[in-house]
Amino acid sequence: MKTFIVAALLLIGSSAMAQSSYGIKGGLNYGATGEYENYSQVIGDASTIENGKEKTGYHLGFYGKLEIVGIFIQPEIVYTKLKTEYNAFDYNLSKIDAPILLGINLLGPLHIKAGPSFQYMLKNEIKNSTLAISEVENDITLGYQVGGGLNLGRLGLDLRYEGAFKENNAFGEMASDSNFRLDSRPSQWILSLSYALN
Repeated sequence: MKTFIVAALLLIGSSAMAQSSYGIKGGLNYGATGEYENYSQVIGDASTIENGKEKTGYHLGFYGKLEIVGIFIQPEIVYTKLKTEYNAFDYNLSKIDAPILLGINLLGPLHIKAGPSFQYMLKNEIKNSTLAISEVENDITLGYQVGGGLNLGRLGLDLRYEGAFKENNAFGEMASDSNFRLDSRPSQWILSLSYALN
């Protein structure tokens, strides 16, 4: 009985110390997807490998936050639009990101956070070219986000880096004897402004 009472008191105390909030967020991304490679089926060797040029994109979404004694967990659902420039074309990527971040409050309004980020690809297309993507390895992939920020009342500002654990190649055909491969996972910086609704 004593054990039950102690456990109940601890649970009530933890619940009393826990703070939850939710809100909206949006901002800018700056980065690029991975390597573009075209190769010949006849020769079997890569003929061209090219890195994409970073471009600015944007994101919009929702977040939730549960905090207990300076430690918090922050899941999000975010729509992200990103563009990468290659020599012969532009690559546009639209995706849903679902990061689940674990964070620690530091001094005053400052905090740091990191965690896995699930990506669901909505649309990927090549612009300004006759090339077209025919298939993608995985519609859902796993990456990571790490960064920090500050909270000023209901407003929040944070900066994160998003990276990939492995490639997620998109494939297409250039001609009867040539194919191409493009790594669709982005490496990007994410600058967000958030507003708590409660």
